[in-house]
Amino acid sequence: MSRIGKLPVAVPPKVKVEVKGRKVFVEGPKGKLDFELPHRTTAKVDGGNVIVSRDGDDAEAKALHGLSRAIVNNMVKGVSDGFVKKLEIQGVGFKAAVQGKNVNLALGYSHPINYPIPDQIKVTVEENTKVTIEGPSKQLVGLVAAEIRSYYPPEPYKGKGVRYSDEKVTRKEGKTVQ
Repeated sequence: MSRIGKLPVAVPPKVKVEVKGRKVFVEGPKGKLDFELPHRTTAKVDGGNVIVSRDGDDAEAKALHGLSRAIVNNMVKGVSDGFVKKLEIQGVGFKAAVQGKNVNLALGYSHPINYPIPDQIKVTVEENTKVTIEGPSKQLVGLVAAEIRSYYPPEPYKGKGVRYSDEKVTRKEGKTVQ
């Protein structure tokens, strides 16, 4: 048995889980998510739990079993509590602002960067430099945060750029004149 896969996923009372064939639908106060299970796994709702099972005992089936259970667990957690990523922008003149369905980033380039916000994702900006990304899908929240960070990752000499709030940037010493 997969150690992760054999654990049942507890469903909170405010969350509704439905399995139709290979698709798992999860609905809660934060939104709706769906996921198609891989070809070697199945899921069923048993009381207040979701149980993911597999057919076969080879390495691929075990890996897909644990993966499927983890994704279903993240979906249940996401629609009930949601996921949050925080970014910080450091640098003189660097700032962000939310304008409608876009995040407008001024990161020292000759042009502003407009990043379109996907559906189900909520982006807020505090003090022009603290960006908070919230949503029910762990994968989508992480993707949005990584894409915004990729426009100007933190550089090691002055520390300028977009970084995760808990990220530590190792600083380097610059060149010295002889």
